[in-house]
Formats: sequence, structure tokens, C-alpha cells
Amino acid sequence: MGPEQDLPRGRLGQGIWIALAALLVVYHLGLIFWGLVPNLVSRPLHMAVILPWIFLFGARSRWALISGAVLTVLGVGAALWIALNHDMLGDQYGFLESDFQIGVAIVLLLCVVEAARRAIGWPLPMVALAALAYGLFGQYIPGEFGHAGTPLASFLGTLTIAEGGLWGSLTAVSVGVVAIFVIFGAVLNAGEAGQGFMNVAAAAAGRLTGGAAKVSVLSSALFGSISGSASANVASTGAVTLPAMTRLGYPKRLAAGVEAVASSGGQIMPPLMGAGAFVMVELTGTPYTQIMAAALLPAILYFWAVWIGIDAYATRFELRGIRDEDRPARRDVIVTSMFFLVPFSVLMIAMFGIGYTPQYAACLAILAGALLLFVDASLQVNLGQAASRFASALLSAARQVSMIAAIILCASIIIGVLGITGLGVKITSLLLSGSGGTIWPTLLLTALACLLLGMEVPTTAAYVICVSVAGPALTQLGLAPLQAHLFVFWFALLSTITPPVCGAVFIAAGMIGENWLKVAGTAMSLGIGLYIIPLGMVANPNVLNLAVNPGMALFAFARIGLGLALISYGLIGRRALPMRVALVAAGLVCVFAWAAI
Repeated sequence: MGPEQDLPRGRLGQGIWIALAALLVVYHLGLIFWGLVPNLVSRPLHMAVILPWIFLFGARSRWALISGAVLTVLGVGAALWIALNHDMLGDQYGFLESDFQIGVAIVLLLCVVEAARRAIGWPLPMVALAALAYGLFGQYIPGEFGHAGTPLASFLGTLTIAEGGLWGSLTAVSVGVVAIFVIFGAVLNAGEAGQGFMNVAAAAAGRLTGGAAKVSVLSSALFGSISGSASANVASTGAVTLPAMTRLGYPKRLAAGVEAVASSGGQIMPPLMGAGAFVMVELTGTPYTQIMAAALLPAILYFWAVWIGIDAYATRFELRGIRDEDRPARRDVIVTSMFFLVPFSVLMIAMFGIGYTPQYAACLAILAGALLLFVDASLQVNLGQAASRFASALLSAARQVSMIAAIILCASIIIGVLGITGLGVKITSLLLSGSGGTIWPTLLLTALACLLLGMEVPTTAAYVICVSVAGPALTQLGLAPLQAHLFVFWFALLSTITPPVCGAVFIAAGMIGENWLKVAGTAMSLGIGLYIIPLGMVANPNVLNLAVNPGMALFAFARIGLGLALISYGLIGRRALPMRVALVAAGLVCVFAWAAI
């Protein structure tokens, strides 16, 4: 369902929401183009412009609308008060000086928790409420997991009027980078870029064995590189690839499994990486371009494993390619590919050629993509269609920016409490003692924590929370900070295809009408790279050093790729059991036993 279909009826209602969306987009672009704004102004205003989209847009009942209106007024008012009084609050050093200020702090925290609940459900808000309860009453907990206690005015003030808590580094990422790249993706998707992804994938892989499935892999990798959402990826590319695979006689569980696995990979494919790359920039202090370079080879390995898995399934089923008449004409491929190649070229040239910051480069790419909205696939200027596309891009950007902001603001409460109370250090110590101070048990405990947390909260939030408590333990045991962060981020994805939650599997299974458990089994075998590659990054750290030592990085890449191919054929291919066991064992040797080479 497109965003315009969720709009209130009537031109006035539609016009108001499009105007609010334009305000949100212009505000975030303006922060990049028009100079420095104090953090206690830009970040509260970020919250103010996203709250109507969480509380009012798409409200499904009268109670939701009324309560949403009240919360919007209170939340926007509190955020604006912070922005207008930022000079005074900066001199208070996180200490609230009146009952009114305490009331503002409580309103902000409650609005953020409720915004996250309405955006993504109860799990993350429940964790945030538990963290707040621990911060307020943890001094009554006996033993090492209690804390000394913090005065209410200081505790709430640190979370709401200082450049920590709600207005800390995570929110800075949401304001300054994530919002810009989400707008970039929305602009591309409103035009012909999505069809361009599909056409390029069909032209490149359509005629191969398992061609329809491989088109799904390529298109999901391309589309996911800008959408950063497994669910959006399944819904968008799956609407085309799932019927195509069904028409060619692919088993439904295989078709849905391919789409779920391929779409999940979009969250690890640069440049967007489900907003994870930008959060990583802030948490590790590593430049964005270095994170992109480090994440690239592992992401390719993931899709390589899926590709090989499709070939392995072809030994069981007749997985035909797409018929010639169903593949796009060469002219269509070339023309529609320009709709994403031009903005991507602007982005890359501005970043790597001229040296602009990623967010400034993305703004330039947004302008290039916006100009292309005036042109259709036949290269004709269509003003009526352009107006509809601009409205779609604005609405899509506003909704996605708002949802991510609600998640990040709520996660910021948790991170703030961990810092105030020292709980993060205590959990790190528990992890180290529970694993005996050795790296591999710590990795497995961290992976389990990521899987459990990822079942309940979105990938980016699961990554932030897990890396906050497990990251220090991993770095103390010898992992480089970026290595530890990528390990945790990858395993935060496990729940997209791993039961019992496996959101991408549920969506794909529902779209094709297949039992989700069958789809999940197929997805896990195809997505074996998601379980192996993060461990392979630890055993073969050179695979992350493409920018520093490309020769050794490519050697590690080739070795892990061979191992994944052997493991995929061992798990999926039609061979005798002893041969399959031998293939899996040989693959594990390739990935892990030669790690020192």
C-alpha cells in the first residue's frame, strides 16, 4: 500500500500531511546545507517534527486519534521548550531546577516510550521502562547489580536536558545522517529506480539456472542497499519475484525462502545497512567510508552463499531461467538503470572524488534524484506524474524517518541509563566471567543475546543495545572495535530468518501462501552465511581490511567464499549423506582452520 493510500480523505487533510512531510524533509536537508545548529536545538526539533507522524498519521480509532493529539501537543511543546531554552539548560549541566522542568522531563520520556510503542510494539518500550525503573530504584537491589542511587533531578535531567540520554550521540546520527539517507532512498523509490533494479537483475541473471531466484537475490541486494529494511524489501521486490518464481514452477517454500533471505541481506549491504553504518560511525569513531569498505566483502559473501544455495537446490528441482520474452528489452534496462546510476554516481563522486561528508554528498544525490522524478521511463517530462511522485517521496520519507527516530530515541533512554548507573560495565563483567575470559565462548554468548533481543526489537535497536553491553567485552578480548561492532550487527539480523519470530519469513510466506515453518527451514539453509560469516570475520580479520590491505582481504574473501560454497552444497545438494558431511567439514576448515594464514 502506497503512502498516499493512508492519507485522510479530502484535499485539505492530504495537503496538511504533504506540507508536514515537506517541513520534515526541508528541515533535515536544511541542517546540512545551512550551517551549524546547537545540539539542544537540532535534536529536540527532530523529535518535534516526527511526533505527528507517529501519534496522528494513520490513527485507526477515535481513542488513538484523541490520545495521539494530546501526546503530540505535549511532546512537541516540551521539545520546543528545550530548543528555545537551550542556552539556559546548557548552564544547568543536566540538573533540573524546578518542578516545571521535572514535568517537562517526564513528558518527554513518556512521549518517547509511547511513540516507540506505537511505531513498533511493546518490546523495546518495555526494555526502556525497565531501564528507567532500574535507574530510579536500583539502589534498593542488593549485591553488585545494585547502584549507589542518583538524585531524581540529576537522573531525569541527564536524560532530557543534557547532550546525553534523549539528545545523545544516537539521536545525532538519526538527525544528521540516517534521516538524509532515508530521504535519499524514498526519492529513488518514488521514481523509476526500483524498476531499474529489477531490470538490471533480470538482464544479468534471468537466463541462468534458477534465474528467477537469482533475480530476486540481485534485485534485493540493490534495493536493500537503499531501503535498509528487510520487510520493505520483501514487500517491494517480492511483489515481482515471487509470482515469477511461482509461474516457473519453483516450490513455494523455496521461492519464499529465497526472497526472505535475499531481502534480509539488504541490511548488511552498503551504503545504508539499515541505518547501522551510521550508528557505527558514532559508536566507533570510524569514518563512514571505512565502514563501507569493511562491510562490503562480507555482504558480497552473504549473497554469494545464497547464490550457491540456489544452484544446490537446482540439483533437486528444475529451476528454470526466465523466458526470453519475459526479460526486459536492452533499451529498458539501460534507460531505467540511469534512474539509480545517476544519483549513486553523484553520491560516490561527491564522497570519494571531492571529499564531501556522506550526508552532504547524499543531499546532492537527493537533488539529482529529485530532478529525475520529472522524467518517466520513456524519457518524457511528465509534470502530473512528477507531482504524484514528489508527494509519494515526501510521505514515504516522513514515515520512515519518524519510525527510525522513534526507535533511536527510545534506545537512547536505555543507553543513557546504562551510562548513568554503570550497569553496562557490570553486564560486560558478567559476560567475561561467564565465558571464562576466552573469545569464542564470549562470541557465542553474544550471538545468543543478539538472537534473543533481535526477536523483540528492530535490528538497529538490537545492535545498539547488544553492542553497548557486549562490545567492551569483545574488545577487551582482542577484537578491533569495528570487528566487534560488525559481528554484533550481523547477529542482530538472525531473527529475520530464524524461528520463532523470523519477520521476513512470515511476510514472504504470507505473500505466496506457504507454511512459514517450511519457508523458515529453507531460508536458514540458504542463509547459512548469516550464521558463518560473522564468526569468519573474527577468524579472518583481513576480510575487513579491503581499504588497508586489499591483497590479504581478497585472499581471505576467496577462502571464506570457497568454504561457504562447500557448506551450502553439503547442506542442500543431492548427494549421499557421507559426502554431504565431508563437504560441510571441508567448508568449515576453509573458513576457520586456516585463519592464521
